[in-house]
Amino acid sequence: MKFNTKTIHGGQTHDPAYGAVMPPIYQTSTYAQTTPGGHKGFEYSRTHNPTRHALENSFASIENGKHGLAFGSGLAAIDAVIKLLKPGDEVISTNDLYGGTYRLFTKIYEDFGIKFHFVGMETPSKINSLINKKTKLLWAETPTNPMLNIVDIKALSKVAKTNNILFAVDNTFATPYIQTPLDLGADIVMHSATKYLGGHSDVVMGALVVNNSSLAEKLYFIQNASGAIPGPQDSFLVLRGIKTLHIRMQRHCENAKMIADFLNEHPKVEKVYWPGLTNHKNHSIAKSQMNDFGGMISFTSKNNDYDETIRILERLKIFTLAESLGGVESLSGHPASMTHASIPKVEREKSGVVDSLIRLSVGIEDISDLIQDLKQALE
Repeated sequence: MKFNTKTIHGGQTHDPAYGAVMPPIYQTSTYAQTTPGGHKGFEYSRTHNPTRHALENSFASIENGKHGLAFGSGLAAIDAVIKLLKPGDEVISTNDLYGGTYRLFTKIYEDFGIKFHFVGMETPSKINSLINKKTKLLWAETPTNPMLNIVDIKALSKVAKTNNILFAVDNTFATPYIQTPLDLGADIVMHSATKYLGGHSDVVMGALVVNNSSLAEKLYFIQNASGAIPGPQDSFLVLRGIKTLHIRMQRHCENAKMIADFLNEHPKVEKVYWPGLTNHKNHSIAKSQMNDFGGMISFTSKNNDYDETIRILERLKIFTLAESLGGVESLSGHPASMTHASIPKVEREKSGVVDSLIRLSVGIEDISDLIQDLKQALE
């Protein structure tokens, strides 16, 4: 089954009760049993729910995985992965990652005795120097948030397998429309399904997909025992969003290319970060492992002027200044004061998250309107 078909039919069956084409919203917490333990596969909705089960099957299908798990948020999904570890274990993570992930790692799990190393993962040799017998997990984003750096998934997989380390990839920015990390050697794929998978800025959710059944059982146990699961209504919304993922992503990518080219030539723009540009430092890696280059763009204004950066954001009309990304509407953001404010300024700036950086989530509106909006805000 090809990807465009998987988004609609992958892992799905018609509802057995009445043949409903769309999985119904099973808004129930519990299920009748004929005798203790005698049920129809569902007993309590924290553990299993038919609507969530359909969504989890869809997650697995579009990522070419065997097991999908849904969580109440992207951070809840990451939290479940870190709960695979124990005090004394070490994690190597990219130094350019979502601020919420950094906060979870440093403000929560460091207090439980887990050590985190943050390093630019574009160079595998930097990672090798940090590996020791306590290293249990490599955590990567690609493209990264917000600098759009690209990590070579195959190269990192070799490092992980050589050293018997779990390898997880946050695939939120790319989505499985663009890349499938499990096929490239990752052990775990994570999504903030709030973003492109849901696609309409109306739900908060996280996802994990794995192939290894033993690993899946550990994560299912954590999911059930910790209870950070989404409800059936949210599961229904994300499942509906996935059915248009392929056509939305096509337009996101098309619009982003034209906007990246426009910004790249604009005299008031200092630097554009988008992996589809041939001058992007990781363009060749992106081209080798991605089917397209995504709808996320970051750029800095000329002379790194903070005040002018804020004025540009305030002047935008179609690009809404807001947290999050991946919806059908275009959003703009100031990572240093919004999504990445939890990272200390010194650490932010080491990875390029300076005060003049603007992040765009390019939507699926008419491209001429989007470019005109940017033009008037810049000029």
